[in-house]
Amino acid sequence: MSAATRVAAVTGGNAGIGKAICEDLLGKGYEVVSLSLEKPQTVHPRLHSIEVDLTDRRATAEAATDLVRRFDVTTVIHNAGVIRPALLGEVQLEDLDALVALHLGCAIQIVQAALPQMRAQHFGRVVLLSSRAAVGAVTRTVYSATKAGMLGMMRTWALELAPKGITVNAVAPGPICTDMFYEVIPKGSDREYELAAAVPVKRLGEPADVARAVGFFVDPANSYVTGQVLYVCGGTSVGSLTL
Repeated sequence: MSAATRVAAVTGGNAGIGKAICEDLLGKGYEVVSLSLEKPQTVHPRLHSIEVDLTDRRATAEAATDLVRRFDVTTVIHNAGVIRPALLGEVQLEDLDALVALHLGCAIQIVQAALPQMRAQHFGRVVLLSSRAAVGAVTRTVYSATKAGMLGMMRTWALELAPKGITVNAVAPGPICTDMFYEVIPKGSDREYELAAAVPVKRLGEPADVARAVGFFVDPANSYVTGQVLYVCGGTSVGSLTL
């Protein structure tokens, strides 16, 4: 399969990690479709946009139908996510419902829509963006639960789809410098510097760090790697980290 024929759908491709993933794929020759609330900040002739609220299952279903009607998608990267931090006593079940819809339900809907094309080509790449928080983090009840759920879902899909030439893997970022990160940790604050010092590699991650990991999993040459999770976290998944 030549680069010119590859089409990748990236949820949350308008900013942050999603923006970096889109730019990395465009650099590799992909046609890229961003599904997010807003149009991507990047402008490129091979970058397309479907604007949708991915926490709304009906809207997501309509967007998924539009996606596969217009494009022969064989690569799906589910990156869209929100945190909604709260200590256990303040956790709202509405937040749980929203994150289940976004982190899990949306992934199911988009991949289901793309599956017929992947099966027809006997080729597919699915990457789910989980999180280092899947192994536990204070104030992350609903976020950690749904990001951990992604890993079980990913492994199940990997087993089901491997005979069809479709690989399914996950990337789990640690603290990455994005707008979403700075909504929780004020930029330039003492807390930001303390957090960076607590990371074994002594720095916070950049969106490009994550995009490179995603690029490995979607590479057509990497057909013997499936059902795996790659932590892009500066070593925090093997040590303690207090957010």
